[in-house]
Amino acid sequence: MNRTKSNNSKTECNNESEMSANVYKLITNEDKPPDIKYDKENSWIAAVQMFVSFLLAGFGMVAASLLLDVVQHWEVFQKIPGVYILVPALLGLKGNLEMTLASRMSTHANMGHLGACLKQLVVGNLCLIQCQAVLVGFLAAMAAVAMGWIPQGLFDIHQAMLLCASSVLTASFASFVLGLIMIGVIVVSKKLNINPDNVATPIAASLGDLTTLALLSWISSMLYRSLGTSLILPSIIIIIGAILVPACGYVASQNKFTTQALDEGWVPVVSGMVISSTGGLILGYTVSNYQGVAVFQLVINGIGGNMAAVHASRLSTLFHTGQKEKYVISNTTKLLMLMVVPGQLVFVYTIAYLKAGHTSVTPIFILIYVCAALLQVFILLIISHYLVLWMWKLGLDPDNSAIPYLTALGDLLGTALLGVAFYILFAIGDQDSDLGD
Repeated sequence: MNRTKSNNSKTECNNESEMSANVYKLITNEDKPPDIKYDKENSWIAAVQMFVSFLLAGFGMVAASLLLDVVQHWEVFQKIPGVYILVPALLGLKGNLEMTLASRMSTHANMGHLGACLKQLVVGNLCLIQCQAVLVGFLAAMAAVAMGWIPQGLFDIHQAMLLCASSVLTASFASFVLGLIMIGVIVVSKKLNINPDNVATPIAASLGDLTTLALLSWISSMLYRSLGTSLILPSIIIIIGAILVPACGYVASQNKFTTQALDEGWVPVVSGMVISSTGGLILGYTVSNYQGVAVFQLVINGIGGNMAAVHASRLSTLFHTGQKEKYVISNTTKLLMLMVVPGQLVFVYTIAYLKAGHTSVTPIFILIYVCAALLQVFILLIISHYLVLWMWKLGLDPDNSAIPYLTALGDLLGTALLGVAFYILFAIGDQDSDLGD
Protein backbone atom coordinates (compact mmCIF):
# COMPACT_ATOMS: atom_id res chain seq x y z
CA MET A 1 0.00 0.00 0.00
CA ASN A 2 2.79 2.46 0.97
CA ARG A 3 4.77 1.45 -2.08
CA THR A 4 1.82 2.20 -4.36
CA LYS A 5 1.36 5.59 -2.70
CA SER A 6 5.04 6.38 -3.18
CA ASN A 7 4.91 5.44 -6.87
CA ASN A 8 1.86 7.64 -7.36
CA SER A 9 3.68 10.54 -5.70
CA LYS A 10 6.68 10.07 -7.98
CA THR A 11 4.44 10.01 -11.04
CA GLU A 12 2.67 13.17 -9.90
CA CYS A 13 6.00 14.91 -9.26
CA ASN A 14 7.36 13.86 -12.66
CA ASN A 15 4.29 15.28 -14.37
CA GLU A 16 4.64 18.53 -12.43
CA SER A 17 8.35 18.77 -13.15
CA GLU A 18 7.75 18.39 -16.88
CA MET A 19 5.28 21.24 -16.67
CA SER A 20 7.75 23.34 -14.65
CA ALA A 21 10.61 22.79 -17.09
CA ASN A 22 8.49 24.19 -19.93
CA VAL A 23 6.45 26.67 -17.94
CA TYR A 24 7.74 29.70 -19.85
CA LYS A 25 5.72 28.48 -22.83
CA LEU A 26 2.51 29.38 -20.98
CA ILE A 27 2.73 32.89 -22.38
CA THR A 28 1.80 31.52 -25.78
CA ASN A 29 -1.47 30.01 -24.47
CA GLU A 30 -4.69 31.97 -24.49
CA ASP A 31 -6.23 30.26 -21.48
CA LYS A 32 -4.74 29.69 -18.05
CA PRO A 33 -4.05 25.97 -17.45
CA PRO A 34 -6.84 24.42 -15.40
CA ASP A 35 -4.52 22.88 -12.78
CA ILE A 36 -2.97 26.22 -11.81
CA LYS A 37 -4.80 28.41 -9.34
CA TYR A 38 -3.56 31.88 -8.48
CA ASP A 39 -6.28 34.04 -7.02
CA LYS A 40 -5.99 37.78 -7.15
CA GLU A 41 -5.09 39.21 -3.77
CA ASN A 42 -6.78 41.92 -1.81
CA SER A 43 -4.53 44.98 -2.14
CA TRP A 44 -4.65 45.78 1.57
CA ILE A 45 -3.73 42.23 2.55
CA ALA A 46 -0.84 42.28 0.10
CA ALA A 47 0.25 45.68 1.44
CA VAL A 48 0.30 44.44 5.04
CA GLN A 49 2.24 41.32 4.10
CA MET A 50 4.80 43.29 2.10
CA PHE A 51 5.21 46.09 4.65
CA VAL A 52 5.68 43.74 7.60
CA SER A 53 8.24 41.72 5.65
CA PHE A 54 10.03 44.95 4.65
CA LEU A 55 10.17 46.07 8.27
CA LEU A 56 11.59 42.73 9.40
CA ALA A 57 14.03 42.72 6.50
CA GLY A 58 14.93 46.35 7.10
CA PHE A 59 15.82 45.77 10.73
CA GLY A 60 18.01 42.92 9.56
CA MET A 61 19.73 45.35 7.19
CA VAL A 62 20.06 47.94 9.95
CA ALA A 63 21.81 45.25 11.99
CA ALA A 64 24.06 44.50 9.02
CA SER A 65 24.76 48.22 8.60
CA LEU A 66 25.67 48.55 12.26
CA LEU A 67 27.96 45.56 11.87
CA LEU A 68 29.61 47.12 8.81
CA ASP A 69 30.09 50.35 10.77
CA VAL A 70 32.00 48.33 13.38
CA VAL A 71 34.05 45.99 11.20
CA GLN A 72 35.19 48.78 8.85
CA HIS A 73 37.63 49.69 11.64
CA TRP A 74 39.02 46.15 11.97
CA GLU A 75 42.63 45.70 10.98
CA VAL A 76 41.86 43.37 8.06
CA PHE A 77 39.58 46.01 6.50
CA GLN A 78 42.13 48.76 7.11
CA LYS A 79 45.16 46.87 5.81
CA ILE A 80 43.60 44.99 2.88
CA PRO A 81 41.41 47.29 0.70
CA GLY A 82 40.20 44.30 -1.31
CA VAL A 83 38.08 43.14 1.64
CA TYR A 84 36.08 46.37 1.48
CA ILE A 85 35.66 46.03 -2.29
CA LEU A 86 34.52 42.44 -1.70
CA VAL A 87 31.70 43.46 0.68
CA PRO A 88 29.10 44.77 -1.83
CA ALA A 89 30.10 42.19 -4.45
CA LEU A 90 29.76 39.22 -2.08
CA LEU A 91 26.67 40.56 -0.33
CA GLY A 92 25.12 41.25 -3.70
CA LEU A 93 26.01 37.72 -4.82
CA LYS A 94 24.42 36.10 -1.80
CA GLY A 95 21.38 38.33 -2.07
CA ASN A 96 21.02 37.37 -5.72
CA LEU A 97 21.26 33.64 -5.07
CA GLU A 98 18.90 33.64 -2.10
CA MET A 99 16.36 35.91 -3.77
CA THR A 100 16.34 33.97 -7.04
CA LEU A 101 15.84 30.83 -4.94
CA ALA A 102 12.98 32.56 -3.12
CA SER A 103 11.45 33.72 -6.40
CA ARG A 104 11.65 30.22 -7.95
CA MET A 105 10.26 28.52 -4.87
CA SER A 106 7.48 31.11 -4.54
CA THR A 107 6.39 30.36 -8.10
CA HIS A 108 6.43 26.62 -7.38
CA ALA A 109 4.43 27.23 -4.20
CA ASN A 110 1.77 29.20 -6.08
CA MET A 111 1.64 26.50 -8.74
CA GLY A 112 1.12 23.74 -6.16
CA HIS A 113 4.47 21.95 -6.55
CA LEU A 114 5.48 21.85 -2.88
CA GLY A 115 3.56 18.68 -2.10
CA ALA A 116 4.90 15.62 -3.88
CA CYS A 117 7.97 17.40 -5.29
CA LEU A 118 9.33 19.11 -2.19
CA LYS A 119 12.32 16.76 -1.79
CA GLN A 120 13.40 17.16 -5.42
CA LEU A 121 13.00 20.95 -5.17
CA VAL A 122 15.09 21.16 -1.99
CA VAL A 123 17.95 18.94 -3.19
CA GLY A 124 18.12 20.49 -6.65
CA ASN A 125 18.02 24.10 -5.47
CA LEU A 126 20.51 23.63 -2.62
CA CYS A 127 23.00 22.04 -5.02
CA LEU A 128 22.35 24.74 -7.60
CA ILE A 129 23.04 27.68 -5.27
CA GLN A 130 26.06 25.88 -3.76
CA CYS A 131 27.57 25.51 -7.23
CA GLN A 132 26.79 29.11 -8.14
CA ALA A 133 27.92 30.54 -4.79
CA VAL A 134 31.35 28.91 -4.74
CA LEU A 135 32.19 29.71 -8.35
CA VAL A 136 30.94 33.28 -8.37
CA GLY A 137 32.43 33.82 -4.89
CA PHE A 138 35.78 32.98 -6.41
CA LEU A 139 35.13 35.36 -9.30
CA ALA A 140 34.11 38.10 -6.85
CA ALA A 141 37.41 37.65 -5.03
CA MET A 142 39.33 37.85 -8.32
CA ALA A 143 37.52 41.08 -9.17
CA ALA A 144 38.37 42.49 -5.73
CA VAL A 145 42.03 41.48 -6.20
CA ALA A 146 42.14 43.15 -9.63
CA MET A 147 40.44 46.34 -8.46
CA GLY A 148 42.80 46.58 -5.51
CA TRP A 149 45.88 45.76 -7.59
CA ILE A 150 45.37 47.96 -10.66
CA PRO A 151 45.45 51.36 -8.86
CA GLN A 152 48.51 50.44 -6.76
CA GLY A 153 50.36 48.30 -9.29
CA LEU A 154 51.36 45.80 -6.58
CA PHE A 155 50.29 42.16 -6.32
CA ASP A 156 50.49 40.29 -3.01
CA ILE A 157 49.88 36.53 -3.29
CA HIS A 158 49.05 36.23 0.42
CA GLN A 159 46.36 38.90 0.21
CA ALA A 160 44.96 37.37 -2.98
CA MET A 161 44.74 33.92 -1.36
CA LEU A 162 43.12 35.42 1.74
CA LEU A 163 40.46 37.14 -0.36
CA CYS A 164 39.75 33.98 -2.40
CA ALA A 165 39.56 31.66 0.60
CA SER A 166 37.43 34.10 2.61
CA SER A 167 35.01 34.62 -0.28
CA VAL A 168 34.69 30.92 -1.19
CA LEU A 169 34.19 29.71 2.39
CA THR A 170 31.73 32.48 3.23
CA ALA A 171 29.70 31.90 0.06
CA SER A 172 29.58 28.12 0.51
CA PHE A 173 28.55 28.06 4.16
CA ALA A 174 26.10 30.95 3.88
CA SER A 175 24.40 29.50 0.78
CA PHE A 176 23.70 26.19 2.51
CA VAL A 177 22.35 27.66 5.75
CA LEU A 178 20.37 30.46 4.14
CA GLY A 179 19.01 28.15 1.44
CA LEU A 180 17.49 25.87 4.08
CA ILE A 181 16.03 28.84 5.95
CA MET A 182 14.47 30.30 2.81
CA ILE A 183 12.84 27.04 1.80
CA GLY A 184 11.42 26.78 5.32
CA VAL A 185 10.06 30.34 5.14
CA ILE A 186 8.28 29.63 1.85
CA VAL A 187 6.77 26.32 3.02
CA VAL A 188 5.50 27.91 6.25
CA SER A 189 4.18 30.98 4.40
CA LYS A 190 2.15 28.81 2.04
CA LYS A 191 0.68 26.82 4.92
CA LEU A 192 -0.35 30.07 6.62
CA ASN A 193 -2.00 31.31 3.39
CA ILE A 194 0.58 34.08 2.97
CA ASN A 195 1.75 34.76 -0.57
CA PRO A 196 5.48 33.87 -0.59
CA ASP A 197 6.06 36.45 -3.35
CA ASN A 198 5.30 39.18 -0.79
CA VAL A 199 7.58 38.04 2.01
CA ALA A 200 10.27 35.63 0.81
CA THR A 201 12.63 37.87 -1.17
CA PRO A 202 12.93 40.65 1.49
CA ILE A 203 13.65 38.10 4.22
CA ALA A 204 16.17 36.37 1.97
CA ALA A 205 18.04 39.61 1.37
CA SER A 206 18.11 40.73 5.00
CA LEU A 207 19.26 37.39 6.36
CA GLY A 208 21.76 37.11 3.54
CA ASP A 209 23.35 40.51 4.25
CA LEU A 210 23.73 40.05 7.99
CA THR A 211 24.90 36.44 7.86
CA THR A 212 27.27 36.91 4.94
CA LEU A 213 28.86 40.08 6.33
CA ALA A 214 29.36 38.46 9.74
CA LEU A 215 30.92 35.36 8.19
CA LEU A 216 33.13 37.35 5.82
CA SER A 217 34.39 39.60 8.61
CA TRP A 218 35.10 36.70 10.96
CA ILE A 219 36.68 34.40 8.36
CA SER A 220 38.85 37.09 6.76
CA SER A 221 39.97 38.27 10.20
CA MET A 222 40.93 34.70 11.21
CA LEU A 223 42.87 34.16 7.98
CA TYR A 224 44.51 37.57 8.32
CA ARG A 225 46.21 36.43 11.52
CA SER A 226 48.15 33.83 9.55
CA LEU A 227 48.87 36.19 6.65
CA GLY A 228 52.49 36.04 5.53
CA THR A 229 53.29 32.79 7.32
CA SER A 230 51.48 29.99 5.48
CA LEU A 231 49.18 29.46 2.50
CA ILE A 232 48.16 25.92 3.45
CA LEU A 233 44.77 26.74 5.01
CA PRO A 234 43.61 29.12 2.24
CA SER A 235 44.77 26.57 -0.36
CA ILE A 236 42.76 23.76 1.27
CA ILE A 237 39.63 25.94 1.35
CA ILE A 238 39.99 26.85 -2.33
CA ILE A 239 40.61 23.20 -3.36
CA ILE A 240 37.51 21.98 -1.49
CA GLY A 241 35.50 24.72 -3.20
CA ALA A 242 36.85 23.64 -6.58
CA ILE A 243 35.61 20.09 -5.90
CA LEU A 244 32.15 21.27 -4.81
CA VAL A 245 31.44 23.20 -8.01
CA PRO A 246 31.33 20.27 -10.50
CA ALA A 247 29.82 17.86 -7.95
CA CYS A 248 26.90 20.13 -7.06
CA GLY A 249 26.57 21.28 -10.66
CA TYR A 250 26.11 17.68 -11.82
CA VAL A 251 23.36 17.03 -9.27
CA ALA A 252 21.56 20.25 -10.25
CA SER A 253 21.85 19.38 -13.96
CA GLN A 254 20.10 16.04 -13.38
CA ASN A 255 17.19 17.67 -11.54
CA LYS A 256 14.31 18.73 -13.78
CA PHE A 257 13.48 21.66 -11.53
CA THR A 258 16.94 23.23 -11.72
CA THR A 259 18.27 22.30 -15.18
CA GLN A 260 16.92 25.46 -16.78
CA ALA A 261 18.11 27.61 -13.86
CA LEU A 262 21.60 26.12 -14.12
CA ASP A 263 21.76 27.02 -17.81
CA GLU A 264 20.28 30.50 -17.52
CA GLY A 265 21.56 31.65 -14.14
CA TRP A 266 25.26 32.18 -14.79
CA VAL A 267 25.24 35.31 -16.94
CA PRO A 268 22.87 37.28 -14.65
CA VAL A 269 24.75 36.30 -11.47
CA VAL A 270 28.19 37.11 -12.92
CA SER A 271 26.90 40.34 -14.46
CA GLY A 272 25.32 41.29 -11.16
CA MET A 273 28.61 40.62 -9.38
CA VAL A 274 30.48 42.89 -11.82
CA ILE A 275 27.91 45.68 -11.38
CA SER A 276 28.05 45.33 -7.58
CA SER A 277 31.86 45.43 -7.68
CA THR A 278 31.60 48.80 -9.41
CA GLY A 279 29.43 49.86 -6.51
CA GLY A 280 32.24 48.66 -4.24
CA LEU A 281 34.66 51.10 -5.84
CA ILE A 282 32.18 53.94 -5.27
CA LEU A 283 31.64 52.77 -1.68
CA GLY A 284 35.36 52.71 -0.99
CA TYR A 285 35.72 56.28 -2.28
CA THR A 286 32.69 57.68 -0.44
CA VAL A 287 33.54 55.99 2.88
CA SER A 288 37.06 57.45 2.73
CA ASN A 289 35.52 60.92 2.45
CA TYR A 290 32.26 60.52 4.39
CA GLN A 291 32.34 57.82 7.07
CA GLY A 292 28.61 58.27 7.71
CA VAL A 293 27.88 56.54 4.39
CA ALA A 294 28.71 53.08 5.76
CA VAL A 295 25.81 52.76 8.20
CA PHE A 296 23.20 53.88 5.62
CA GLN A 297 24.62 52.12 2.57
CA LEU A 298 23.25 48.64 3.27
CA VAL A 299 19.85 50.05 4.24
CA ILE A 300 19.24 52.11 1.09
CA ASN A 301 20.70 49.39 -1.15
CA GLY A 302 18.81 46.59 0.55
CA ILE A 303 15.41 48.29 0.62
CA GLY A 304 15.64 49.34 -3.02
CA GLY A 305 16.79 45.91 -4.17
CA ASN A 306 14.09 44.20 -2.09
CA MET A 307 11.30 46.28 -3.56
CA ALA A 308 12.48 45.63 -7.11
CA ALA A 309 12.81 41.90 -6.32
CA VAL A 310 9.26 41.68 -4.92
CA HIS A 311 7.95 43.48 -7.99
CA ALA A 312 9.83 41.10 -10.31
CA SER A 313 8.83 37.99 -8.32
CA ARG A 314 5.12 38.88 -8.37
CA LEU A 315 5.19 39.77 -12.06
CA SER A 316 7.01 36.54 -12.90
CA THR A 317 4.42 34.51 -11.00
CA LEU A 318 1.63 36.23 -12.93
CA PHE A 319 3.25 35.21 -16.21
CA HIS A 320 3.92 31.65 -15.01
CA THR A 321 0.28 31.23 -14.04
CA GLY A 322 -0.92 32.41 -17.44
CA GLN A 323 -2.09 35.92 -16.55
CA LYS A 324 -1.05 38.34 -19.28
CA GLU A 325 -2.93 41.54 -18.42
CA LYS A 326 -1.29 44.95 -18.61
CA TYR A 327 1.10 45.60 -15.75
CA VAL A 328 2.48 49.05 -16.49
CA ILE A 329 1.17 50.92 -13.42
CA SER A 330 -0.01 48.18 -11.09
CA ASN A 331 -1.22 48.23 -7.51
CA THR A 332 2.04 46.56 -6.53
CA THR A 333 4.07 49.44 -7.98
CA LYS A 334 1.96 52.05 -6.17
CA LEU A 335 2.14 50.17 -2.89
CA LEU A 336 5.89 49.76 -3.11
CA MET A 337 6.44 53.46 -3.80
CA LEU A 338 4.20 54.38 -0.87
CA MET A 339 6.26 52.19 1.45
CA VAL A 340 9.57 53.92 0.71
CA VAL A 341 9.12 57.02 2.89
CA PRO A 342 7.66 55.44 6.07
CA GLY A 343 10.02 52.48 5.78
CA GLN A 344 13.15 54.58 5.39
CA LEU A 345 12.08 56.92 8.20
CA VAL A 346 11.70 53.99 10.57
CA PHE A 347 15.20 52.76 9.76
CA VAL A 348 16.83 56.21 9.84
CA TYR A 349 15.39 57.02 13.25
CA THR A 350 16.31 53.56 14.50
CA ILE A 351 19.93 54.23 13.53
CA ALA A 352 19.74 57.67 15.14
CA TYR A 353 18.20 56.24 18.34
CA LEU A 354 21.01 53.72 18.59
CA LYS A 355 23.50 56.57 18.05
CA ALA A 356 25.20 54.54 15.35
CA GLY A 357 27.33 55.78 12.51
CA HIS A 358 29.03 59.14 12.09
CA THR A 359 26.17 61.38 10.97
CA SER A 360 23.68 63.56 12.82
CA VAL A 361 20.12 63.06 11.60
CA THR A 362 18.91 66.58 10.79
CA PRO A 363 15.76 67.60 8.87
CA ILE A 364 17.79 68.51 5.77
CA PHE A 365 19.60 65.17 5.97
CA ILE A 366 16.31 63.28 6.12
CA LEU A 367 14.90 65.25 3.18
CA ILE A 368 17.88 64.62 0.91
CA TYR A 369 18.26 60.99 2.01
CA VAL A 370 14.58 60.18 1.41
CA CYS A 371 14.69 61.90 -2.01
CA ALA A 372 17.66 59.72 -2.95
CA ALA A 373 15.78 56.59 -1.78
CA LEU A 374 12.62 57.52 -3.69
CA LEU A 375 14.56 58.18 -6.89
CA GLN A 376 16.39 54.88 -6.53
CA VAL A 377 13.20 52.83 -6.06
CA PHE A 378 11.36 54.65 -8.86
CA ILE A 379 14.14 53.89 -11.35
CA LEU A 380 14.41 50.28 -10.19
CA LEU A 381 10.67 49.59 -10.53
CA ILE A 382 10.64 50.92 -14.09
CA ILE A 383 13.65 48.77 -14.97
CA SER A 384 12.06 45.78 -13.21
CA HIS A 385 8.88 45.95 -15.27
CA TYR A 386 10.55 46.17 -18.65
CA LEU A 387 13.32 43.71 -17.79
CA VAL A 388 10.91 40.96 -16.68
CA LEU A 389 8.67 41.54 -19.69
CA TRP A 390 11.65 41.47 -22.06
CA MET A 391 13.03 38.25 -20.57
CA TRP A 392 9.64 36.55 -20.75
CA LYS A 393 9.26 37.42 -24.43
CA LEU A 394 12.72 35.94 -25.07
CA GLY A 395 11.69 32.66 -23.44
CA LEU A 396 13.88 33.19 -20.37
CA ASP A 397 12.51 32.47 -16.90
CA PRO A 398 12.56 35.80 -14.97
CA ASP A 399 12.73 33.85 -11.70
CA ASN A 400 16.24 32.77 -12.70
CA SER A 401 17.51 35.87 -14.46
CA ALA A 402 15.86 39.16 -13.44
CA ILE A 403 16.69 39.58 -9.75
CA PRO A 404 20.53 39.54 -10.03
CA TYR A 405 20.41 42.49 -12.41
CA LEU A 406 17.90 44.38 -10.28
CA THR A 407 19.68 43.94 -6.94
CA ALA A 408 23.04 44.79 -8.48
CA LEU A 409 21.59 47.93 -10.04
CA GLY A 410 20.02 48.67 -6.65
CA ASP A 411 23.48 48.48 -5.06
CA LEU A 412 25.03 50.68 -7.74
CA LEU A 413 22.24 53.27 -7.73
CA GLY A 414 21.93 53.28 -3.94
CA THR A 415 25.66 53.72 -3.33
CA ALA A 416 25.98 56.40 -6.03
CA LEU A 417 22.90 58.37 -4.92
CA LEU A 418 23.93 58.12 -1.27
CA GLY A 419 27.36 59.46 -2.18
CA VAL A 420 25.73 62.34 -4.06
CA ALA A 421 23.45 63.01 -1.08
CA PHE A 422 26.40 63.25 1.30
CA TYR A 423 28.28 65.45 -1.16
CA ILE A 424 25.31 67.83 -1.32
CA LEU A 425 25.00 67.87 2.48
CA PHE A 426 28.67 68.64 2.84
CA ALA A 427 28.53 71.32 0.13
CA ILE A 428 25.56 73.19 1.63
CA GLY A 429 27.09 73.12 5.10
CA ASP A 430 24.69 70.65 6.76
CA GLN A 431 27.55 68.91 8.47
CA ASP A 432 28.83 68.27 11.95
CA SER A 433 32.08 67.13 13.43
CA ASP A 434 31.42 63.63 12.17
CA LEU A 435 29.97 64.16 8.68
CA GLY A 436 32.86 63.92 6.29
CA ASP A 437 35.52 63.52 8.96
